Amino acid sequence: MPTTDSFAAFLCEELAPLGHVTLRRMFGKAGIFCDGVMFGLVSDDLLYLRVDDDNREAFHEAASRPPLSYEKNGARIDLAFWQAPERLMDDPEGLLAWARSALGAARRVAAKRRPARRR
Repeated sequence: MPTTDSFAAFLCEELAPLGHVTLRRMFGKAGIFCDGVMFGLVSDDLLYLRVDDDNREAFHEAASRPPLSYEKNGARIDLAFWQAPERLMDDPEGLLAWARSALGAARRVAAKRRPARRR
């Protein structure tokens, strides 16, 4: 089921303090971007946030579901997006804190992927 317009609008409104937040539909899901950096995904009106080594423990402690994954050539590919705790949908400050953490993870990953500048 694709992301509903009402859930997308809710997320954009709640996450607006982070910066310029947009949702882009892709592959039956919606990517959540802040200032051009993808830090979340929405699938079936469930929010998934970017995880890296710095924030993974918080997701484990919150008993978050494991990352989104898909099958390719008989192998399971895990994406680094874990489901946000459901309680955050009723906790705007908590949602922002978790989203900031995910945005930080997304920025760290993006920085690692950028080629080093030549001197």
